[in-house]
Amino acid sequence: MQDRPARRRTFLAMGSRLLPFLLVVGALLADGGSAHRAAYYLVLLAVPAAAAAAFVAVADVLEGKPALARGITTTLSLILLVIGCAARTAAAVGAAVPAIAVSAAVAAVVVYAVPLVGWLFEPVRPRRRVAQRARSAAPPVRRAEAA
Repeated sequence: MQDRPARRRTFLAMGSRLLPFLLVVGALLADGGSAHRAAYYLVLLAVPAAAAAAFVAVADVLEGKPALARGITTTLSLILLVIGCAARTAAAVGAAVPAIAVSAAVAAVVVYAVPLVGWLFEPVRPRRRVAQRARSAAPPVRRAEAA
């Protein structure tokens, strides 16, 4: 499928934050089940998905859309996933998973969840009320121009 130039994005699956989140959660579950090779490949698959989500979020920020938090969290998650993937790649075959790899994956999941927490607490946030100015009954006086 190709995306055609339009005001609104027509290919909505592009840049989804849910895919890298689910891949990292799957990697953590695979690590917990001692399937470290599968966890490595899940994290490896999560990196391009996270990069796509980060690129879309940063592009939205550059377009002026209110997506600053999404841009920051997806970019930070991408950095954490690259660090975790690099640590897994450097580990010896048959050795334990490096602690930095697991920590980076957990931190990426937490960072991906930050906008969710903000969304959950949004109704609790107090909203400012705009004070209405008292309007005078008399219309504004216009000054006559001197000819």
